[in-house]
Amino acid sequence: MSINEIRDDFPFFKDNKLIYLDSGATAQKPQVVLDVMHDYYTKYCANIHRAAHGLGNHATKEYEDARQKVADFLNAKKKDEIVFTSGATSSINLVAYGFVKDNFEHVIISGLEHHSNIIPWQITEKALHVIDSKEDLSVDLEHFKSLLKKYPKSFVTLTQTSNAFGITLPIKEMTELAHQYGCKVLVDAAQSAVHTKVDVQDLDADFLVISAHKLYGPTGIGALYIKKDLHELCKAFQGGGGAIKEVTYKNTLFMPIPYMYEAGTQHIAGAIGFAKALEYIDTIGFDFIQKHEKELIDYAYENLLHVKDVITYGDTLNATGNISFNIQGIHHQDLGILLDKQKVQVRVGHHCVQPTMQSLGVEGTVRISFGVYNTVKDVAVFFAALKRSIEMIKA
Repeated sequence: MSINEIRDDFPFFKDNKLIYLDSGATAQKPQVVLDVMHDYYTKYCANIHRAAHGLGNHATKEYEDARQKVADFLNAKKKDEIVFTSGATSSINLVAYGFVKDNFEHVIISGLEHHSNIIPWQITEKALHVIDSKEDLSVDLEHFKSLLKKYPKSFVTLTQTSNAFGITLPIKEMTELAHQYGCKVLVDAAQSAVHTKVDVQDLDADFLVISAHKLYGPTGIGALYIKKDLHELCKAFQGGGGAIKEVTYKNTLFMPIPYMYEAGTQHIAGAIGFAKALEYIDTIGFDFIQKHEKELIDYAYENLLHVKDVITYGDTLNATGNISFNIQGIHHQDLGILLDKQKVQVRVGHHCVQPTMQSLGVEGTVRISFGVYNTVKDVAVFFAALKRSIEMIKA
């Protein structure tokens, strides 16, 4: 499969002259995803798990087949380890209220976490401990070990790949260390799962979260993996139809996981589209994806070396999916505005990692992030536009 064939799969690129380098925020959607969602809404639109009629049965089968597809994609042992949520943020909050709130006092995070992996622990009033980062923003494993020794049996929750800097943490090693101290571990794979194979059994994660919209799927849906061994310890925190076995005015008996956490009418079309997006990724294959995206990173890195007064963060050459930088003396927002006027779409700002930015002494950065549909030409156009933007500002 060629890059041109892949780009042809995405309606966004057919008549669009924009250079889209913001896939870390949300990825464009292939036609096959749009088609299956359209089919649901136009051919068998019905609610799931409740109806006796054929439409409802059809919708239920497609929805549950989607759950199995997510389980296969993450290599979960059973499909009932997969809960559909509205996205990674919702999944982390679910774990905060359904598991951590009543079982842990201390939460350990890295210094690269997205706000969605910080704020829930503050709201639930947990003692938050942050692992130090080294000068290159890589995680300080010795400090992590010291926190585990000081706060054993804590809840550890870590991003696998930083959404702001493309830094990938040694999650498997960190999970193994955490388990040695009786901790439970949540892995935020929202940024990593589109770039590399995520295997929950290999990582030995207790919880893992992903969002469909970063995986070429629809917005408003994601998945939460919960290791089967922990199901009995998880509690309901939201009630409604579909989540219950029996309701009286005195008590409610809940369904087991995953249904306990899927109260109300779910994003059925979204789940179906999510599954198709994962199938699409499987069709391309991670070997191709990683080789292609490495080419883009290498080319971007080579060009950055020739940009005067550029400031990069972390190990840019080995970044996964995205690169962040600043130009000394120029505000990142100004660059973003000028790039947009040249039809180049990038992300500027703090990328929902304000504490990390504060530690670096900056308000934000310019971030370019890649999808499988991006080309070397896209990167070349970006750097030409960046050069013009710098010249205009400094003129």
